[in-house]
Amino acid sequence: MRDVVLEGRGLHGGKPSSVRLVARPGPVTIRVGDREAALAELKVVGTVRAMTLEAPAAAFRVVTIDHLFAALAGLGIYDGLCIDVTGGELPLLDGGATEWCAALATLAVASSQPRLRVAREALIEARASRFAFAVGEGVEATAKIEFDDTRLALDAAWSGDASDFVARIAPARTFAFAAEIEGILKRGLAQFVAPTSVVVIAEDAIHAAGNPFTADEPARHKLLDLLGDMYLYGGPPIGRVEAFRPGHGATHEAMERAMADGVLVAYPK
Repeated sequence: MRDVVLEGRGLHGGKPSSVRLVARPGPVTIRVGDREAALAELKVVGTVRAMTLEAPAAAFRVVTIDHLFAALAGLGIYDGLCIDVTGGELPLLDGGATEWCAALATLAVASSQPRLRVAREALIEARASRFAFAVGEGVEATAKIEFDDTRLALDAAWSGDASDFVARIAPARTFAFAAEIEGILKRGLAQFVAPTSVVVIAEDAIHAAGNPFTADEPARHKLLDLLGDMYLYGGPPIGRVEAFRPGHGATHEAMERAMADGVLVAYPK
């Protein structure tokens, strides 16, 4: 049995946490204490600036799993892994998915095709977001943001290549606008943030310690989040998905509607 442990602090709770990734046969599962559940058994119970999942019978909850899910989507890992969480909230680590990708690479878990495909063209509006689905031969995902800031590029795309994900999408850090921070803190969120793991966009400057900031980093992070949200359902799907102003809650709502309406179906079928 191959395993690797990552430790840190949760973005919102700020408490120490650790995740043990274990390579083993079978579906991807999440384990907390002595309780374990496969992804298909989990339901989304929170989407405020992160994804919160709950196991059947409220056996456990895990918070801020989006970036790990994005890494799994980017690397094409849909089987052969147990995610053993201690602390309830996953650590923020580098603010993106690079450390998750590096850890997963040490396990050498086999990649495979996504579990979903786009069956027909559709446009789904969810909250303030729009999601355009189209049939295609490969994975194509695009995130388009809408910020009134000429310093920022407004879109980012990914075509399903794992090495491109690792090089370009995974390093995109979580971000916030300076005007939002007071409200975020009042809601009890972002209790611990390392300066190198977050980008703060202010009117007079863009604050980013560590890796240099590039204009498309916020869009790339939105794309990272989009991939992580879609992973819960077996995605990103084979086909094209273009998300305009995606957010955690809107993406989950759109994915559930797309599956219920036959826009997304199991792959292969």
